[in-house]
Amino acid sequence: MENRVRVRFAPSPTGPLHIGGVRTALYNYLFAKKNNGDFLLRIEDTDQTRFVPGAEEYIIESFKWLGLKFDEGVSIGGQYGPYKQSERKAMYKDYAFELVEKGKAYFAFDTAEELAQKRAEAEAEKKTFQYDCNTRLGLRNSLSLSEEETRRLIESGEPFVIRFKFEKDGQIEFDDLIRGHISVNSSLLDDKVLYKSDGMPTYHLANIVDDHLMKISHVIRGEEWLPSCPLHVSLYKAFGWEAPVFAHLPLILKPDGKGKLSKRDGDRLGFPVFPLEWHDPKSGEISSGYRESGYLPQAVVNMLALLGWNDGTEQELFSLQELVDKFSIERISKHGAKFDMEKAKWFNHQYLQSVSDNELAQQYIKELNDRGYTPTLEFTEKVVSLVKERCSFAKDLWQTSDYFFLRPESYAEKALKKRWKEGTGSVLTDILSRLSEIEDNNEWGEKAEEFLMKYIPEHELNMGQIMNSIRLAIVGDTKGVNMVEIFKLLGKQESIQRIQTAIERINL
Repeated sequence: MENRVRVRFAPSPTGPLHIGGVRTALYNYLFAKKNNGDFLLRIEDTDQTRFVPGAEEYIIESFKWLGLKFDEGVSIGGQYGPYKQSERKAMYKDYAFELVEKGKAYFAFDTAEELAQKRAEAEAEKKTFQYDCNTRLGLRNSLSLSEEETRRLIESGEPFVIRFKFEKDGQIEFDDLIRGHISVNSSLLDDKVLYKSDGMPTYHLANIVDDHLMKISHVIRGEEWLPSCPLHVSLYKAFGWEAPVFAHLPLILKPDGKGKLSKRDGDRLGFPVFPLEWHDPKSGEISSGYRESGYLPQAVVNMLALLGWNDGTEQELFSLQELVDKFSIERISKHGAKFDMEKAKWFNHQYLQSVSDNELAQQYIKELNDRGYTPTLEFTEKVVSLVKERCSFAKDLWQTSDYFFLRPESYAEKALKKRWKEGTGSVLTDILSRLSEIEDNNEWGEKAEEFLMKYIPEHELNMGQIMNSIRLAIVGDTKGVNMVEIFKLLGKQESIQRIQTAIERINL
């Protein structure tokens, strides 16, 4: 095997891509780039019954959005293609038959009904049926049948599968970069199907053959594949090939830590578990995606990288290049990482602050136009600069800045009760007459605040109550950015008009 590091991400096109799968791909990407290696995309579509139209395109689009680039693979090409297993179908049969010839696998003719009967009999005895070294000689296969009978069945077109033949009481051993040394007794393992009666290989055979032919040096995948690893190691040995180095990643857990994170958890708790929105072609159901929910791709990548890995410091924000530079498999945890919805929002908040005011304003102005407002880009950019630190998503901009674009139609009842006391209207009327006298120029906002800071104590008024009643008049609530900034952006005429309207409405 070449010394060059080559890793692959090999999803099945059976639906949308779970963020657990995205994290697996990310760790493969980081490992490859850290070691100047290659990162491949292979589509494992051997199970045609579970194929979902659009899933492959969804996978490719997801990684484009996330900014994780493959060096070769489906939609890219490369010297080890094709990279879609259904297009490699013809080659797998030869490898399956090679194992039979070597005595490492065998033909099995058992029907689904016969195997179901065996399972039922075992259940009646409160046992579990397994097709293995202890049961196979009592079943219909080329180990229990004569060579003549086996040949006759194959030549007559009898459906068959090819199963791997585990030796009795063998010890299968391998090292995992995350889990350490692993040893399994082969008598505990079932003789997995490698080649199906429909002429397609199972995942186990195709996966091994493809990884060998594509010169994959390291297999980094989820821990759900750990039980299959003894078979995979045994297959490499049976073929006489050098096995890659294995690393089995921990699960991403539900927020309470009890079990693997699922779509159901996201639906129940209100967060996405898929990178992009998914439209199920069969049910018509729409599942939310990080992109459509307003997450920035850099935030999603950063968040996922830290779900199961850290660099040993307190640092939490990493660019993609920093992740590459600092990544090491040795620092991946053996234990599952709990998904934290609030932390995901926190990451997005941090990355949103680094987006330029101009870029955010251009996005926001489209929403404002849809709402019927036509502010200038310059005005919108100033608004964005004031409120974006209060936002976790671009979609929060309206909620935090709507008062810059529309006058209050009503006033928050709780704030009104607390801030608008008897006599407030009279005080604001007097303040209004003084504010009207201040020259209308670029300094009007500062001059207005300067006047208020002097006027309120001179008249022995409550600073908080008066300033909040002014804010209530202008904004409609006691929320919002610094009053000087509001004065400056709205300008003298609009500010005074809003205060006047509030006095008239509230004092009716």
